[in-house]
Amino acid sequence: MSAIIDDKVVAGAKSSNTVKEDPIVALTERVEALYLFRDQYFETHSINEAINRRNDVEKEMKDALSKFDECKGYEIDGSRAKYYYLKGRALNVMDRFSSQAEELLSKAVKLEPNLIEAWNELGECYWKNNDIKQAKNCFVGALQYDRNKVSLRNLSMVLRQEASPSVAQRIKNIQEGMEYAKEAVKLDTSDGASWVILGNSYLASFFTIAQSPATLRLCMSAYMQAEKDMVAKSFPHLFYNKAIVLKYQEEYDLALQAFERAIALDPLWKQPDYKRDDLLQYLKNIQTSINNNGNMKPKQLHRLIRALDVKHLGPYKEGSYTCGGTTTKLSLIPLKELVLGVNTEKVIFGKVVCWMQDSDCVPFTFCLVDEHKTCIIVTVYNLAKGRGVTVGDSVGIPEPFVLHHKFSYMDNNFDFKSIRVETPAVLVINGKKLDREQQVGANLQTFKQPD
Repeated sequence: MSAIIDDKVVAGAKSSNTVKEDPIVALTERVEALYLFRDQYFETHSINEAINRRNDVEKEMKDALSKFDECKGYEIDGSRAKYYYLKGRALNVMDRFSSQAEELLSKAVKLEPNLIEAWNELGECYWKNNDIKQAKNCFVGALQYDRNKVSLRNLSMVLRQEASPSVAQRIKNIQEGMEYAKEAVKLDTSDGASWVILGNSYLASFFTIAQSPATLRLCMSAYMQAEKDMVAKSFPHLFYNKAIVLKYQEEYDLALQAFERAIALDPLWKQPDYKRDDLLQYLKNIQTSINNNGNMKPKQLHRLIRALDVKHLGPYKEGSYTCGGTTTKLSLIPLKELVLGVNTEKVIFGKVVCWMQDSDCVPFTFCLVDEHKTCIIVTVYNLAKGRGVTVGDSVGIPEPFVLHHKFSYMDNNFDFKSIRVETPAVLVINGKKLDREQQVGANLQTFKQPD
C-alpha cells in the first residue's frame, strides 16, 4: 500500500505507534460524506444558494475522487469489488449519466455478485441513461439476494417507466409497482425517499386506473410523510408531484405554492416553472370566463338561455334518479342557491357558454350559465380524450359538489365557485346521459429526479 488516507493513534500509545486505517473504510466514509453533503445541502446553505447546488456537489465529488487517486493500486489488493463500487457510487452522485460509473459498477457486480449496493447503483446509472430494461434487471437481481428498500422502491419506479404493449399491462405494472413501494416503506417507515415513491405510485394509479379522490388522499398522505424526512424534504420533485396532486384536489393556491417550492429548490429545473405558469393561466382563463359569462355576446347569451328546456334534463326531469337500485329525489334549483359541499337531492341545469383545458387535458372544464344568468365552472374527471361538451349544450348535474376558490397570487385575485364531477356518467347532456365508455384515465408523467 503506497498511500495512507489517515493515521490513527491507538488510545494510550505513543504517537510513534500508529495504525494504518483500512483504505476501504476511509473511502466509504468519504463517499458517505459526499452524499450527506448533497442530501443535506440546505442544512448548511440557504435556499437562495440552490442555484449553486449542482456545482458545489460536483466540486465535492471531484474532491472525493481525488482520495481514490491517492489509493491508486489498492483496487488490486483484495477488495477490488468494493473499491470499484465506491468509486462508481461517487461518480453516480450527479443527476447525469456517467459511463465511467457504469463501467466501474459493472466490474463490481461481476467480481462480487451479492454486492447489493453495487446492483442498486448500477440500476440507477442505467436509469439515468434511459435504459429501463437494464435498470430493471439490476433491481430484480439485487432482490434475489435481499429484500432491501432501495431495490424495491426503484423497481416500483422503473415499472412505471417501462413501455407497455397494452393498457392492461400498463395497469398491471402500476399495481405491481405500488406493492413494491408499500414493501419498501414497511422496511423503513422513516425513509422519506420510499414515501415519495409510494406517493408517485398512487399518483400514477390516479391517472392510469381511476381518477379517484381517495387515491389522491393516499398520495398526499405519502408525500406528507416524506416531508418529515430531512433528506426527502429537499427533493424538488417531491414538491412538484405534490403540486400536481393539489391541483387535482382543486386546492389551487396550495398547488401554486408547492410549485414555487420546487422552483426554489432547483432553479435550473424548468418543468415546475412551466407547470406553475400553465396552472396560473388556466385559473386566469377561468376567472375571466366567470366574470364575462364565457365572453359571450349579450344577444347570443340571451338566445342560449331562451333555448333552455326542462325536457333536456332527460332522466332527471321527473324529479328523481335511480342508481344501484336506489332512487333519489331531485329538485331543480338555480345556481345561485347552491351551497358549498354536496347539494343533496338537488339538480342544476344550464347552458354551456365556453370550455377550456390546460396542457394535461384533465379535468375537462366548462362554464355553465342558468336562466338567471348565473355562471359557474364545472370540472369533469375520468372523461375520455376527445369527449366533452360544446358551446350551446344543455347540461344537467345531480347532487352537485361545490367548491369556493378565493385567493391571490402574483397580483392576480381569484374568486369563483366550481362544481366538481368525478364521473361523467352522472351528466345529462341535451337530454341524454353519457355512455360509460366515455370514461377513461389520462396519462401524466411524475418525476423522481436524481439530485
